Amino acid sequence: MTKPTVALFDYGSGNLRSAFRALERAGADVTLTSDLAAARAADGLFVPGVGAYAACMEGVLKSGVDAVVRERAASGAPVLGVCVGEQILFEEGVEHGVQTRGVGVLEGRVELLDAPRVPHMGWNTVAADQGMALFAGIDPSERFYFVHSYAAKAKPEGARVATAVHGEPFIAAVERGPISACQFHPEKSGDAGYALLTNWIKDL
Repeated sequence: MTKPTVALFDYGSGNLRSAFRALERAGADVTLTSDLAAARAADGLFVPGVGAYAACMEGVLKSGVDAVVRERAASGAPVLGVCVGEQILFEEGVEHGVQTRGVGVLEGRVELLDAPRVPHMGWNTVAADQGMALFAGIDPSERFYFVHSYAAKAKPEGARVATAVHGEPFIAAVERGPISACQFHPEKSGDAGYALLTNWIKDL
């Protein structure tokens, strides 16, 4: 049986080895690439991201993968964004008073968490809307690994979301059509993260 192909897109945002290994373990034929044709052709496109929203968007725009994400969203081809790779799928992000336009396949703004302590770092449970494919078969008591200070807070129209709480509720994951995204790191979330990636890959 042929494995689903996943393009792990490298636009200069951080260490991708753990994501590569996790996707392979979950059953994908993974290619680490910065080639737009490969990003278009793969069954699934994985968009990573660490660090600052503006810096990630600079890399995204320089690479041209923003157009590919929008094309895939329009054509029904799956995309999974993780951490800042999730945040940049929204319309804009605001960090330190600087507003940066995102890829814009999800409505909403990414803002600083209103919490006594940021970053939100460590393990947390999430509450998923009924019917979310990413969380199929995953016990609600499972915890996922977060490292972030900013998050989207408003539910995009027509989307299913999972929420978590750190000082205030925020979007921990979102699904709408071919677009899926997680604020947490599934590749660093042990068996729960493995189950989530397996759910995404088997539907490619």
